[in-house]
Amino acid sequence: MAIVETVLGLILIVLFSNLVNHYFQWLPVSLVQIFLGTLATLIFNLKIDLDASWFLLLFIAPLLYNDGRRFPRKELWKLKGAIFNNAILLVFLTMLIGGFLITLLIPKLPLPVGIALAAVLAPTDPVAVHSISKQVKLPDNILHLVSGESLINDASGLIGFKYALAVAVTGYFSLTHAVGDFFYVAIMGSIAGLILIGIVILAIEWLVVKGFNDVVFNTVLQVAVPFIIYLITEKYLHASGVIAVVVAGVFFASQRNNFVSVQPEINLVTERTWDIIVYLLNGTMFAILGVELPVAMQGAIQSDQVDTLRAFWLVGGVWLILLLIRVAWTFIYQLFDQQHESWRFRLRIALISGLSGVRGAITMAGALTIPVQIADGSAFPERSLVLFIAAGVIILSMVMAIIALPLFAGKSLAIQTRGANADLDANKSLLIEEEDDDSTDKTDKNETVVENLLSLNQAKLYLLKNAVRSLEEQRRQHNQLAVYQLILEYQYLIKRLEIVEEQAVGDSGIVQDELDLNRVAIKGELRELQRLYQTNQIREKVYLRYKKALAKQLKGINRGTTLPQFGLALNLRLSGRKIYRHFLIRWGTPQDEKYMVEVRLAERALAKAAIKTLSEYLRKPDVNEQAFNREAIYHLIIRYRSLIEKQKKQQENQLDPAVYQQQLRNLHLRSISVQRISLQYLIEQGYLDRRAAVALRQYINHEENLLLRVSSV
Repeated sequence: MAIVETVLGLILIVLFSNLVNHYFQWLPVSLVQIFLGTLATLIFNLKIDLDASWFLLLFIAPLLYNDGRRFPRKELWKLKGAIFNNAILLVFLTMLIGGFLITLLIPKLPLPVGIALAAVLAPTDPVAVHSISKQVKLPDNILHLVSGESLINDASGLIGFKYALAVAVTGYFSLTHAVGDFFYVAIMGSIAGLILIGIVILAIEWLVVKGFNDVVFNTVLQVAVPFIIYLITEKYLHASGVIAVVVAGVFFASQRNNFVSVQPEINLVTERTWDIIVYLLNGTMFAILGVELPVAMQGAIQSDQVDTLRAFWLVGGVWLILLLIRVAWTFIYQLFDQQHESWRFRLRIALISGLSGVRGAITMAGALTIPVQIADGSAFPERSLVLFIAAGVIILSMVMAIIALPLFAGKSLAIQTRGANADLDANKSLLIEEEDDDSTDKTDKNETVVENLLSLNQAKLYLLKNAVRSLEEQRRQHNQLAVYQLILEYQYLIKRLEIVEEQAVGDSGIVQDELDLNRVAIKGELRELQRLYQTNQIREKVYLRYKKALAKQLKGINRGTTLPQFGLALNLRLSGRKIYRHFLIRWGTPQDEKYMVEVRLAERALAKAAIKTLSEYLRKPDVNEQAFNREAIYHLIIRYRSLIEKQKKQQENQLDPAVYQQQLRNLHLRSISVQRISLQYLIEQGYLDRRAAVALRQYINHEENLLLRVSSV
């Protein structure tokens, strides 16, 4: 019963702290949670027995995984070199230099313990850093650098902390063993994260293809992912579960677009569920810090080594050491930047970067895992003092950010951390959704009763087909590839819905039509491939490559299956081809360049031949074009046109990824607007009952909400 009461008490602290933060936004919610936790300990004599293994699993794994999911991956990749330097080199520099200076500041503290303290204080809170840096208007390169660093340095800091702690506990250290072990746990952790999240993504995509859209099941599956990955990596592979969950989160975010448009309700519910989890876990950790603070303070006060006043001075001294290391590193980093700025401007940016390095949940979680005893059974050296300094630096970093950063920003700042109130945009979207539902209710009261009401699937088909028509109307020379890609996504949804409608009446026409048309198109591609080879336009290597690929597709069609047009498996194949082509273009011989030219020629020629073959086949007197499902024909034609357009853009070096993604986003938003207008027409004409109208309006709102959330990451 005591554990239940403790959990409920911590939840109440989290709720009340966010209520206080709502009215005093300049006050970080984490500080309020620490204060309330301390207050609860003093009043109710609250105590919590912490176990390092479950604490890391319960708190670290989901929080770091969520950070990886939410971080802007484009900036992460763009600044990968600088982020690596800050997240790896700066952390280990902070460990070594900071640890050495801390032991000079506290002579009674063993060097391994000083390094462990510096390591656990090295990570910065990514949410706090990003929110602060945006408000003080850091240059984009520095903003993305400190934000990206704060994501990765959690893993590197915790690994360094683990090794330093092991040395402090056992008294044994081997450089070669430590370096080898570090590379193993880091590399194996990364590989494990990639493989395990890849399996999860393939499972989700398989469920999507099979039409299994149970919201609760899919949400629980995605929420359970970080815990499973962390456990498998730590327990069975003996690698870094921390790195595994970070890598998994980043990779999941890069593949999330594959199924966002297919299951918007599931993705939106999952996102909101993650908001709740992070809200509770982060708040609970800081409340626990508040609970542990009086214990650590009492231990520090009672210590014979350090008097009370000196303990507070040590907190300031350790924070200053970390600040100076960070400021110096950022200043030096800017010297290698090509921008010609004055040394005063660079110093100002370095100071902002240093002050914005707020310590948060990961520092808290790591510090609380320090054992009570070392290997020989004696007490851990100055454990209470170390906990007190760690807690003090967390609090002082927040307080100094509140006091000092407004001097640079010229305004007060609202410092956010993980688990603060949900973002306003998401709340606005939900409010819009509620207003739309209300308007649906009002419309339903005045709707006329029509005997032939549309089913939910029939109405959704109507909306999606109107969205496709609007995309066709917006197709121009500069945006054809984006239009084709988005049409393909909608066509996939249309095909799924039509299959469901056909299965309801015992028909399977669209599936059979797609198989038959694919077979015709591939045979046309094979004939064109033979012609290219016989006329010496392509070499035998290219000929054999495409002959094998087309034969494999034809074999699958004869078995009654078609290749998926989205998903992780397809993305991995395309990424592999892209890397291979990039290697040939950059490092290859003239013969390799000729090979790539022939590959592009073959892909365009085969796609054109497929379209021509389909057109000729459908015009044959003995073929009834009207007997084929129009969506199957249209989907196939668009697929080949998209391939032709993509090859054309790549050949002319006109495929700018940033422009392409912006085109996709704008077109998607316009198509959502068309769906809204179409839905309003169905409601006004009385073709929908109230339940179907509400469900469709929610579906459109979910699709828009997910698009906005994903595009902001």
